[in-house]
Amino acid sequence: MRIVAITGPRQTGKTTVARQVRSRLEGTGRMCWYVALDDPTPNESDAPGLLAGVDAIPTGSSQDEQWLVGIWERARRAAERLDRGLVLVLDEIQHIPGWSDVAKGLWDGDRRAERKLRVVILGSAPWQMLTGLHDSLAGRFRVMPTTHWSLGEMARAFDLTMDEYVFFGGYPGALPDVRGPERLAAWQDHMARAIVAPAIERDIVGLTRVTKPALMRQLMDLAPRYSGQLMSYNKLLGQLRDAGNTTTVARYLDLLSDAGLVTGLSRYTPAPHLGRASSPKLNVLNTALMTAPSGYTFEEARADRSYWGRLVESAVGAHLYNTRRTATQLRFWRDPPHEVDFVISRGPHLLGIEVKSGKRRRASGLTAFGGRFPDARTMVVGTGGVPLNEFLSLSADEWLG
Repeated sequence: MRIVAITGPRQTGKTTVARQVRSRLEGTGRMCWYVALDDPTPNESDAPGLLAGVDAIPTGSSQDEQWLVGIWERARRAAERLDRGLVLVLDEIQHIPGWSDVAKGLWDGDRRAERKLRVVILGSAPWQMLTGLHDSLAGRFRVMPTTHWSLGEMARAFDLTMDEYVFFGGYPGALPDVRGPERLAAWQDHMARAIVAPAIERDIVGLTRVTKPALMRQLMDLAPRYSGQLMSYNKLLGQLRDAGNTTTVARYLDLLSDAGLVTGLSRYTPAPHLGRASSPKLNVLNTALMTAPSGYTFEEARADRSYWGRLVESAVGAHLYNTRRTATQLRFWRDPPHEVDFVISRGPHLLGIEVKSGKRRRASGLTAFGGRFPDARTMVVGTGGVPLNEFLSLSADEWLG
């Protein structure tokens, strides 16, 4: 039995899943402790018995390795007293510095002693940020990544229409704030304070080596405005106030992508290293990151055909990125004057996708793409092609075949 690690962007349902599983486990008579590590004091109702003799656990706001060991040791003793053992859920594990090495040692000890303790950890960051790419953790964790919610999930949970999904995106925690026009400002504030700011400060700057935090923040402010567009690193540098270089901006954009915020797609080419060197095409990984700081209301965004077109294209790109398998690549293709919005590939499979919205017509690059790559399939999403709601109902790999 490995440690189960549920990781991914903020407010994508990790805690909700953990609490639902805890409720089901307890319904079968199995004890489960839930400890939120961003709360300085464990909650007795979430972990009954944990606080007995609490002097043995350092409390307060400065949780550290000793604090984590104290919680784990108490869970061990509780597990031994229970016929079916105990499940320990540790939420927001990234709040404990050096947690991964501590968890590794404790888990190894549990396995040697054949203890009846099972552990689930939750972290608001991708696995590589949470662990620092520690090879020593291989085989000890079963990683279950979460991602932004799909159209189908948001529609079932909140009765969202397709256009509302395109505008408000796939953050379930933020959605209750948008019911009614007077609450738009509250939703925008929630996005900035509860999602974007913590993702930058805690998940990126707090977990990785970022030498220019101000530059990272500026890049996050700037990139969503250009979602759906090609932006050279030099052009990005020209709009950022802090000094930097193209290598720094490229690395910071990779970190934003890892954190589930904004990605830079590379140009598709049979020689991958050449595509990586090209100017990236920016794409938000949740359209709420594009609309919340825009100043548009839902109605204003729908009325601006140019902006809505970029928003729809960004929604398609985010869907493809978030639903692709690890081995599936998402890029774009450009050979002036021809361009294809998205290219997904895996092994011998290749699919070019062009997004069209409204009545706007433009010269299609799909014909040129098909001529250059005869084995490729092509498709249009939107006007004259696969309806957007139908396209968003299947994953990138289901469309790729």
